[in-house]
Amino acid sequence: MQNQKRIKQLELYAAKCRQNVMHMIRAGGHGHVGGALSAIDVVTALYFDKMNVDPKNPKMENRDRFLLSAGHKCLSQYAVLAEKGYFDKAILESYGSFKSLIPGHPDMHKLPGIEANTGALGHGMSIAAGMAMAAKQNGSSFNVYVVTGDGELPEGSNWEAAAAAAKFGVDNLTVFVDNNGLQISGKVTDVMNMEDISGKFRSFGWSAVEIDGNNMEELVNTLNKLPIQEGKPTAVIMHTTKAKGLYAGENKPEYHFWNPTEEDLDKADKDLEMLVAKLEKELEEKRND
Repeated sequence: MQNQKRIKQLELYAAKCRQNVMHMIRAGGHGHVGGALSAIDVVTALYFDKMNVDPKNPKMENRDRFLLSAGHKCLSQYAVLAEKGYFDKAILESYGSFKSLIPGHPDMHKLPGIEANTGALGHGMSIAAGMAMAAKQNGSSFNVYVVTGDGELPEGSNWEAAAAAAKFGVDNLTVFVDNNGLQISGKVTDVMNMEDISGKFRSFGWSAVEIDGNNMEELVNTLNKLPIQEGKPTAVIMHTTKAKGLYAGENKPEYHFWNPTEEDLDKADKDLEMLVAKLEKELEEKRND
């Protein structure tokens, strides 16, 4: 029962983080909502259940590191950092504004909790692999987690990083592939088919597992098993739904970047309010069991 309470609490956090995304979209008028919402469950699970981090001490020496390689999905990280308490939620209202602390791609010089500037696709895994190697060499115990997208995988630098990570046995590195099947140009398999993703990582010397990346219980169970194999980095291929939670946009490539109307935003807000209320009720029931 305790585990089910924990899962339900994480689902509630994820729903509130989706509300934070909508606040930013409303403030800025548009944004990369599709990938942010497909990836937000794993970002929530990492910050609220797995990683050794302290919002009051974001530069804590032995903290775990998180990188969002697909930097255009930054709405997901901003939403979770705000919910976790890294910065005042009022900052979310500045999204899209000149000199905002939450620009269109993560900037480590502007916001606490951002470990590296990302957005040029294919760089995050290389940076993360370097961090993981440094931890091993320095005798540090921190872990490194990175989220990439299936549409990002054709970038060759990903596979250079994959080869190096396997060579040096960085089992403190986990890569989550947000495999929602869509990118701005349409189906990923039509643009540049990278299947079989798990097989490719295994051929580079990684452990690889496939899960439902929008199922919080599967995410938590997978995080609890890391590393999957000692001496090897882990790739978690997450089968997700583009724009998950934005019901009008789920599995639609045109929601990769969204320019909503006020009516669209009002409907999304109402749906998420109902979801949060439902989850709060379910969590209270589990607490009373």
